[in-house]
Amino acid sequence: MKKLIFTGILAIAGLATTANGQIQKGNWMVGSSLLSSNFGLNTGGGYSIALQPKGAYFVEDNVAVGGYVNLGISKVTNGSPTRFDYGVGALGRYFLSPGEKGVDNLLNHGRWFFEGNVGIGGSSVENGNSTTGLDFGVGPGYSYFITPNIGLEGLVKYQGQAGFGNEGLNSNITFNVGFSIYLPTSKAKSIANDMR
Repeated sequence: MKKLIFTGILAIAGLATTANGQIQKGNWMVGSSLLSSNFGLNTGGGYSIALQPKGAYFVEDNVAVGGYVNLGISKVTNGSPTRFDYGVGALGRYFLSPGEKGVDNLLNHGRWFFEGNVGIGGSSVENGNSTTGLDFGVGPGYSYFITPNIGLEGLVKYQGQAGFGNEGLNSNITFNVGFSIYLPTSKAKSIANDMR
């Protein structure tokens, strides 16, 4: 019970930190993509509902590394059967600083980022076709901070699977919408306080 109360206090304290402190070295990012639109390069476009939880640790300011899990159901528009997607692997994310290399924020409360992932993944289709193999992706995104520690995110990503099953390479471009929660550690909080 004490751990639960302590975790709650940390979460509330995290919401009170400044917006500039969420992507500092030592912080954690947890979140998920919830909705995805698939612009298929092999089979045509479609829509999918996916739960893609991810977690990452900021090893440097603006640089986070971590992992992801992908679980989803998708349907393409050309009448193909429903497909179940799955995957697990590592991800990296780099946030652009305001004014970095001439890149300014679209809005005052957000940050552009690039995300890449690599892992093991696959898909299983109702008619028996399946593939499992190397799961990879890369693309730009934008995180709009509705509070100092909660960001709504949009991510356009090239996703590919180099499969070892019935299909060779399966690739598509996706547009994902989700959220992330940025949890500051005590070290990151002390750095933010020293900067004030």
